[in-house]
Amino acid sequence: MSAFASVLARRGEKWIATEVSLADCESIGDIADVARDHDGDVRLVLVEEDDEYAALVRVDDEDDDPRAFLSDGHAADRYPLAAVIAEDLTEIGEDELDDDEDAPPAHDSAPFGDAGIVEDLGTPATDLLAMCAHEGTLPIDVLAAVCEKAGAGEVFDDLRA
Repeated sequence: MSAFASVLARRGEKWIATEVSLADCESIGDIADVARDHDGDVRLVLVEEDDEYAALVRVDDEDDDPRAFLSDGHAADRYPLAAVIAEDLTEIGEDELDDDEDAPPAHDSAPFGDAGIVEDLGTPATDLLAMCAHEGTLPIDVLAAVCEKAGAGEVFDDLRA
């Protein structure tokens, strides 16, 4: 498994990107605490794993509850970190599940969470959802596009290089 996680923190107009480990995170609150360890007025945790999903967790003020977005609900069935992120989130879109009681619990492939998480940073909810649904767009490409629109594209690219 190949996972990438980073925190982007904005101080004024400047973004700082730091690669982080989320291996010990057991809740969205734990992930938010990792973000809070970085100084900034906006803090985004960006996650991508095995080209399967992208996730965003955002904490602005110290006392704010974290906001989160997961690009693909199926990832929560295969990846522990995605399951942690999806745990308290609501599926976006259709909420019709199979009534087969014998079937194992599974998530739909629809995104989960707050699609408007980065609207004020230049990526409207409709654009974020469209990128996630676009065939051939990799999860890391979604994160790179969000960073680019927020003005953090260069620091994100430098971190990944």
